[in-house]
Amino acid sequence: MLKTVAEVMTHNPIMVNPQTPLKEAIQILAEKRISGLPVINDAGKLVGIISETDLMWQETGVTPPAYIMFLDSVIYLQNPGAYERDLHKALGQTVGEVMSKNPLTITPDKSLKEAAKIIQEHKVHRLPVLDITSKVIGILTRGDIIRAMAAE
Repeated sequence: MLKTVAEVMTHNPIMVNPQTPLKEAIQILAEKRISGLPVINDAGKLVGIISETDLMWQETGVTPPAYIMFLDSVIYLQNPGAYERDLHKALGQTVGEVMSKNPLTITPDKSLKEAAKIIQEHKVHRLPVLDITSKVIGILTRGDIIRAMAAE
């Protein structure tokens, strides 16, 4: 029998809001030994996700994009917009400044196979699980899927 997301997901995940100080989010991730947190607004709607990947910019910093000078003009060899986004993440002080916006989501009625396919195709580590009112009711991680596979 196919398992559903609802059977495997972590229910009632810890969540933060965009105004949460980054240091507080880092503490939660470290103390709870988790790799990401859904970010919700005051209405309880999902606005983003903050993960270890987003936080790595804080430690590694950002390298300016390569460019060449031609006739007193700067020609970037990489997208300067990506540099600005990464710089913002490296200097951010709140969750909202660092989080990834518009995360992929899933509903609890979907099959685990569908969820695994989304995670694999989009190279993400977790999917917030939303109910019919778009509120976060759980989170499904790669680890949850692996544990479900091991239990079979």
